[in-house]
Amino acid sequence: MSERVLIIGAGQAGMQLAVSLREDGFTGSVTLIGEEPHGPYQRPPLSKAFLSGESDEESLELRSPAFYVENNIVVISDEQVVEVRWDAAHGTAVTSTGRLIPFDKLALTTGSSPRRLSIEGSELDGVLYLRDMADAKNLKRRWDKAEHVVVVGGGFIGLEVAAVARKAGKTVTVLEAADRLIARAVSETTSEFYRAAHERRGTRVRLGASISRFVGDGTKVTGVELDGGEVIPADIIMVGIGVIARGELATQLGLETVNGAIVVDSHARTSDPRVVAAGDAVLLPHPLTGDGQVRVESVQNAVDQAKLAAKTIMGGADEYRAVPWFWSDQADLKLQIAGLSNGYDATVLRGNPDDEKFSVLYYRAGRLIAIDSVNDVLDYMAVRKALGNGQTIPADQASDTSVALKTLVQD
Repeated sequence: MSERVLIIGAGQAGMQLAVSLREDGFTGSVTLIGEEPHGPYQRPPLSKAFLSGESDEESLELRSPAFYVENNIVVISDEQVVEVRWDAAHGTAVTSTGRLIPFDKLALTTGSSPRRLSIEGSELDGVLYLRDMADAKNLKRRWDKAEHVVVVGGGFIGLEVAAVARKAGKTVTVLEAADRLIARAVSETTSEFYRAAHERRGTRVRLGASISRFVGDGTKVTGVELDGGEVIPADIIMVGIGVIARGELATQLGLETVNGAIVVDSHARTSDPRVVAAGDAVLLPHPLTGDGQVRVESVQNAVDQAKLAAKTIMGGADEYRAVPWFWSDQADLKLQIAGLSNGYDATVLRGNPDDEKFSVLYYRAGRLIAIDSVNDVLDYMAVRKALGNGQTIPADQASDTSVALKTLVQD
């Protein structure tokens, strides 16, 4: 194994791919390059523990600097790959500083970037996004002085920031253009629960909100103007309206992409077998069924898919099969999701949302495909294990909370 592997993208997937290569016995050179001036770190806590001060930059490191040295993994930080070219069997990456990095195998773990608003006032100071450490530091630097926080977008990131802001005693308004929160990811029952729960904690939630512009005093944002003229005061506007796959290098290489996402097969190979890809930038076969194509934006997918990509680089033929799982901590509400609910045709409510402990089970053609659990880890674990074993839970029995869900699992 004297080959040279270049991994472009130093997030969770890129780091895991590098580590897995070494763990699997790869002895060639491994280079991991990222645009940020840090080594690989955890992103999920940025909107929660880091923002609230419960964790710091050092505690978010995925590995210590010494680890990379000890495992002969070259980490290049604060440098962007601007061009990749192949010459016969070998390739060369060109960075923004003019550095040339030769390689034999290429891995794209380029992740995603925030979808941005382009409305009047979007350039004002105080209009923020939260995707990386620099964003989190910028938000945190303004945090103590901010009294009014407006969150644009009722997805996971936005609601997590809203929860931290309310706990800190700030006036918080969430503006969501759709008719319910987290609409792409959860059922109507779960959406309505989170609307009510955030409002019980003092956050104002506006659904169907249409924003006209951001208003400011000189260069600093002071509010959000809605269609109709109402202005909501804001010292900080946190925009969380989704992310866009970073597939620019894949497009440059002529790889197959869909809406910027890099298409891979069940082995994490792109349309060019010399290139693998993993993580948020990837469109992959459904990880449980192999049918259709999905984007899975989660730590679990980044880790598991990167492990498989490492095996593929080393000549393995394993296929990606994993139960997707996600979580979101919003104040004292812990949402855990297992499976993918896309295409569900029925749901079963287990427990009472008013108790702030319940689950929603999703079914398609009578078979269990996913679960949302709020503050109920036992239900979540039962379904996650069942899905991993290809099992189901009868829908007509699942609502009975006097029976442990794990006892209802069947083939």
